[in-house]
Amino acid sequence: MSKTTHFGFNTVAEEEKAGRVAEVFHSVAERYNLMNDLMSMGLHRLWKRFAIQASGVRMGDKVLDIAGGTGDLSALFLQKVGSSGEVWLTDINNSMLSIGRDRMIDDGTPTPVAQCDAEKLPFPDNYFNCVSVAFGLRNMTRKEIALKEMLRVLKPGGVIIVLEFSKVWKPLQSAYDAYSFKILPAMGKVITNDAESYRYLAESIRMHPAQFELQELMQQSGFDRVEFFNLTAGIVALHRGYKF
Repeated sequence: MSKTTHFGFNTVAEEEKAGRVAEVFHSVAERYNLMNDLMSMGLHRLWKRFAIQASGVRMGDKVLDIAGGTGDLSALFLQKVGSSGEVWLTDINNSMLSIGRDRMIDDGTPTPVAQCDAEKLPFPDNYFNCVSVAFGLRNMTRKEIALKEMLRVLKPGGVIIVLEFSKVWKPLQSAYDAYSFKILPAMGKVITNDAESYRYLAESIRMHPAQFELQELMQQSGFDRVEFFNLTAGIVALHRGYKF
């Protein structure tokens, strides 16, 4: 009997989830950046800049950007590591990765790109100074396996940053739910002609571990000094941990 996991509020076989998530991102890839700006009112750019600062990345460092999609974080990391550093833009989804790759080339900042599954990273042990995953961990089938892979490829002393939607401040919960389940799918319908993918987005956020749960999961996966920072009343949280 196959193991099951969640796909939004639905229960699916583990082997089905990656394919279903792929369909979501194939569908929205072309308008993904526009929708990010609209649905967060541009705040996602501030969240990502905070994540870069919290990483402590320096000139010459090696960075792995997991679920990097259209390349927002990779572009910012490149500014930090300079020509002596190395930034790998990776994603499991070819549609998203192609947009990110082309964008980096068009901006005159090409960087290594790899299509890969975070649960089976094609990189050597102890290679990167920093591993980042922004708005991607909640879509992974076996988060604990992916986190252990991220730990494996980090150098001792290296840092992981996980930027993800989280549990909002309780007084805002009802308004946030109304926005998530009514307005967001309607925006998705208008902008991408796909309401269902953005309904999945809202559901996947509710199924993702909240702040303290994710902190514990990262600790169980082997990370030390794990802490989190709530952003925009907990709509998003940045988790940071280290490998020792």
